[in-house]
This record gives sequence, structure tokens and C-alpha cells, in this order.
Amino acid sequence: MATGITKKNWQEETTIITDESFDGSFGYEIQYKGKSSASELINKLPEQNYSKIFGNGEDNLLFNGDNLDVLKHLIHERNLKNKIKLIYIDPPYGTNSVFHSRNQKSSYKDDLVGSHFIEFIRKRLILLRELLSDDGSIYVHLDNNMTFEIKLIMDEIFGAKNFKGFISRKKCSNKNYTKNTYGNISDYILFYSKTENYIWNRATLVWTDEKMKKEYPCIDENTGRRFKKVPIHAPGVRNGETGKMWKGMMPPKGKHWQYLPSKLDVFDKNGDIYWSATGNPRRKVWFDKNKGVAVQDIWTDVQDSVNQNVKITGYPTEKNPNLLERIINASSNEGDYVLDCFAGSGTTLDVAGQLKRKWIGVDNSSESMRNIFKRFFKGLKQMGNFNINKNPNKDELDQMKLFEPTAKYNSDLSKTMDFEFYADSRFEDDAFGIYEEYREE
Repeated sequence: MATGITKKNWQEETTIITDESFDGSFGYEIQYKGKSSASELINKLPEQNYSKIFGNGEDNLLFNGDNLDVLKHLIHERNLKNKIKLIYIDPPYGTNSVFHSRNQKSSYKDDLVGSHFIEFIRKRLILLRELLSDDGSIYVHLDNNMTFEIKLIMDEIFGAKNFKGFISRKKCSNKNYTKNTYGNISDYILFYSKTENYIWNRATLVWTDEKMKKEYPCIDENTGRRFKKVPIHAPGVRNGETGKMWKGMMPPKGKHWQYLPSKLDVFDKNGDIYWSATGNPRRKVWFDKNKGVAVQDIWTDVQDSVNQNVKITGYPTEKNPNLLERIINASSNEGDYVLDCFAGSGTTLDVAGQLKRKWIGVDNSSESMRNIFKRFFKGLKQMGNFNINKNPNKDELDQMKLFEPTAKYNSDLSKTMDFEFYADSRFEDDAFGIYEEYREE
């Protein structure tokens, strides 16, 4: 893989931008029919097309209704502008479809397409940007249907410079219908910050013995510590200290020392430099100082339910709780607000609560409310229990376990969660009825 060098080392003169009025910004704007004014959207006061439900005090908030109005409510009436540290949303994907839960109940419609879908998402992203703190981040989960269109919108709203990652996730097991194309087993998460100064707790995985021995193959003779050898030079010529002689040698042609010679002296004094038989220096990187394997932007270990023993609510778009655990740990701290305005089955809310974050959830589907209350009041049940034509003679344990289901996120909050209900809109009868149904059982 090619490694870039600084532009000042380019040996030929070139002009990339000829417009003398260019102000240094690479921002752009997408135009389409029906695009509304961002300022008018932000300043317009909310209508009360929602019900408020408080869980465990006013720190945790659940709303049933139009999330556009709820987001305005959070900005104008709850004074949460610039206070949300992390936003994760798993919105409709623009598939022009309807979805049912595993018990065959209507869950939600995904019937907006084209510019109508783009504008639907854009309006909510504008308000979410207003709620996001300066050190906050937003993750938007989509499939291959509209991901790239929404990335352009997010570049416009959050700024292309604040694009932090394009995560590809393996969402399910391999598909068999690959006669005319490749199996569709991936979806995508767009990761943006609001500014350059954002919360980041580096995500890592535990080292396996095999990987550890492969990555850190050397053992120090004096200490017995395991290490790997890495170069102490980098591409590019420098005229400062890092381009000068160290220990009687110059860096290789076209390269420079990664560290000041004085810093290299410290490494050498502390035994952190490996000298080969030919006198070639390399830095020792110690395994015991490594906190784990850094998570990359392809995630194959957090796919959704592939095992009949995994516990779920049965909502059609329910995500693996370990996916949310990774995101919440990486981009927020204990006590921070986490917002999901397409709450679905409430996985984000559940995991955020167990990780000691405050949460805010919104959804306009009565089936979503039903599954959220089910999660908190009754807990989850095994995926296999949703099978409609289940063979009563089949042993439930006679199943191939593709992975061991985690016991960590089996809705421990269901034992302690208590909701106060404040219905004040057209959603009152439906949401309150569902609430009472699950609270009393």
C-alpha cells in the first residue's frame, strides 16, 4: 500500500484549484426538489404529536410519536441543545417495504424512496446536529440502498472533515441465493463527529495466543518480555533534526527518523532499541503495553441473531447488543446522554443504561413501544420461541450454536426499571394501553 508524503515534497509544480476566490473550504451542497430550509426547520417550534414516558427519573426519556417533533421538543423545551454526547440511529433504509415482527404484527413502514427519503433523513440529521455536543458523535446505520446518498447529506450537514469512519458490518450468515449476484450479508454505519475534538475511547479486542505470537514473535533475552520490531524511520525527507545523523548514521534515502535523535537516545538507553547483527536499529514494541487488538472498520463479530438460543424481543430490525456496546463505549463516557430517535426494540436504550449512560429514545410505532416495554418489564426470550410452526417433538437443545449467546445483555434493567407515563397527545390511548399491559403482567 502506498504511503503519502507531504505536498511540499512534490517535485513538480502543479495547480489543483485555480479559482482565486476559493476560501479553503471543500464543503458542498446537494440540491433536489422539495429540499427545505435548515434554519426554518430549526427555529420552528414543535407540535405535540408525541407522548412522553420517563424511565427511572427524568434522566431517561422515552417518546412515542413523530421524532421530528420530539427532536424539536428536546431543543426548544428541554434545553438539550449541544448536550447529547452520542447519537446512534438505525432509520428506515428507503426500501419501499413494510415490516412485521416475528409474531406477525405490523412494526413499521419503510415506504419513502428517492428524494422523499433523503429529505426525511436530512431534516432529522439537521436537528440531531443541533442536539449533539461539540465533543459528540453520530452513527447512522444503513444498508446498500441509500448509504452513499446519505453520506453526501451528512458531509453537507456535519462537514466532510468530520467524517470519521465508514464501517462495514457482517449482518448475517452467508446467503444461498447467489445465482445472479453476490450474497448480501453486509450493512454499513456512517460515523461522524461534530468537531475535531470528540470523545474517543479506542475500541480493542482481546488478543488470542495465536495472534499474539504471530504479531509479537520476539522475546527479550534479559527480561523475557515479548515484543515486535518496527522501523524507526518514515517516508519523506526532512531538513530539521529528524533528517540529521543519529549514532553515526543517516536515515535511509528519501526517509527521515520518526523521532528526534534525543528521543531515540532515550529509547536506546531504556533498552527499547533492537540492534541487528549488521547494526540496523529498530524499535521494540512491547506486548505487555498493548491494551488489545485495535478494532478496524470491518466488523464481522457483531452480526445479528444467527442462533435460535439468542435472546431477542422479536422486532424485525433488532440489532446485536454487542454492536451497541462497542459504539457506546467508544464514543461516550458514563453519565453521558445517548440518543436513539428510531428506537425500535430499545436495544440502544437497554445497553446504554447498563453501561451507566443516560438515554433518550423515540419511536412512532406502537409495536416498537410494545417491544421496548417487553424488554424492560418482562425481559427477552430465545429466538427459537418465535417459531410459528415449531416441531413439538424436536429437542430445543439439538441446535447448532454458531456462537455462545451473551448473558450480559438479557435486560437486567427489567428488574429495576420503572416508568412514569405522561401522555398528552393523540398517542395517549395506544401507548398508555401498551404500557399498562406490560407493567401489570
